[in-house]
Amino acid sequence: MTLDQVVSGILYLIAVFILFVMGKWVYDKTHPAFRIKEELVEKDNMALAVDLMGYYLGLVFALGGILEGPSVGIVDDLLDIFFFGAVSILLLNLSMFINNRMILPRFDNYKEMIQDQNVGTGVVQAGNHIAIGLIIYGAVSGQGGDLITAAVFWILGQLGLILAAKVYNTITPFDIHDAIEKDNVAVGVAFAGVLVALGNIIRLGTMGDFYSWRVNLTGYGQYYLFGIVMLPVVRMATDKLLLPGARLTDEVVHQQHPNVGAGILEAFSYIAASWLLGWIV
Repeated sequence: MTLDQVVSGILYLIAVFILFVMGKWVYDKTHPAFRIKEELVEKDNMALAVDLMGYYLGLVFALGGILEGPSVGIVDDLLDIFFFGAVSILLLNLSMFINNRMILPRFDNYKEMIQDQNVGTGVVQAGNHIAIGLIIYGAVSGQGGDLITAAVFWILGQLGLILAAKVYNTITPFDIHDAIEKDNVAVGVAFAGVLVALGNIIRLGTMGDFYSWRVNLTGYGQYYLFGIVMLPVVRMATDKLLLPGARLTDEVVHQQHPNVGAGILEAFSYIAASWLLGWIV
């Protein structure tokens, strides 16, 4: 590692730190109904803590799409980092607003997390943030694209995530909203795994250089179709292979204390399948 690389690396880290401060400021300003420090320090609100973890991790993934790739000069690199970093923060928070009404539309997510300290809702919110961060990663990565291509693929990814949530709610033999509203963390973890996995698959379908709308949209469609087909297959495999002798639904819903471990295994199966897809295709 040369001295120039060390200096440029430090400058990039400083830029990312500044963007994190901006991201925190935007989060604070868009949630004036509560104070983060009070919720985390005085009320020990685990639901909000999980939500914030997902938000910051989503921001890390979003910035990763900007940082990855060849350097075009430190000045131009920093301009790109700050410009697309600000765009990423805007899109991440806009997605938070949209999905609060589309992913779990029957109740207000932040009311559940602040008033009820519903950890299941916090986990779903965290999964949504991470998924959106991965989608932004794909939308802003590569060469040949611009703000328009990034916005289009973010919109497509957002729509794809909402559709996947509807599909998952359809293939499960229970109502996800009812379960999560009853503070079912196991269901929340499994659902979050679905969102992260689909976000990662959308990232795979959109990342890389932009060649043409036909080529890039075709790639997105192929990866997304695989993801939708994968949902019921992976859930069935989890039921039969990872939990032999037990039914997944019984473990996460039909018992007095829902089995969070079973929800973690289901989430793992979705996320692992999405990463394996990227490595083998």
